[in-house]
Amino acid sequence: MISRIAGLFAAIAMAATLAVSPLNASAQAADAASAAPAAATAAPAAADAPAKAVENPYGLMALVKHGHAVDQGVLVLLALMSMGSWYIIFVRLWDTHKLGKEAKDARITFFKKASLVEGVKSLSETGAFRYIAQTAIEASEHHEGALTENIDHNTWVTMNVERAVGEVNGRLQSGLGFLATVGSTSPFIGLFGTVWGILQALTAIGVAGQASIDKVAGPVGAALIMTAIGLAVAVPAVLGYNWLVNRNKAVMGQVRAFAADLHGVLMGNRAVKR
Repeated sequence: MISRIAGLFAAIAMAATLAVSPLNASAQAADAASAAPAAATAAPAAADAPAKAVENPYGLMALVKHGHAVDQGVLVLLALMSMGSWYIIFVRLWDTHKLGKEAKDARITFFKKASLVEGVKSLSETGAFRYIAQTAIEASEHHEGALTENIDHNTWVTMNVERAVGEVNGRLQSGLGFLATVGSTSPFIGLFGTVWGILQALTAIGVAGQASIDKVAGPVGAALIMTAIGLAVAVPAVLGYNWLVNRNKAVMGQVRAFAADLHGVLMGNRAVKR
């Protein structure tokens, strides 16, 4: 639970970096140059006064405050996709780290115990390895029923162990589909914002009857911002997806090795009892 809350806050922090843009511009440089003769006769105190920075009319904040509803909707959608991506990345990285630590502890402690019961107690109570061990032991000890008796003991235990391993793998794979979706669709969502911005620029030119820079700069600037944000959302999602897939393969290899060793121990115990 703590890891998921921390992942949520980290996702919000990473998504908030998309809002960083140059909000202050040196728009008074030309005015200062034209007013140079008058400034020479000004008072020393006025000459030493710092120039006030004005808000960038073509930046991200201007788009958020004064943008079209479509532009703001695209921004909100990309922000939600980015937050979801970072949340999944942080949470799944923590899960694979925890599972790798459990695998290391299981190799050191589990198979050195005097009995399977003591070995299960040495594992984490909420860990995946304890769940697999308990599932395998219960399947080995409880092989009764009119239908299950038609399955031999070895196959019955193997089925239950593989089912438990599959559930662990399913939990690790949860969320990777979202990352793949974000990585493949967010550039096109940003491109939609780009197309919309260009359309607004052409509309402004048609209404004004002339291609003045003040009619074009705002919509085109919004279009470029949409493209940049779409790429900024897609790249971490794709990299996180590939990274998590590789980590999951490595961790699940350790889980399957533990399950195979446990299956061998159970079959050996049954042969000894016989």
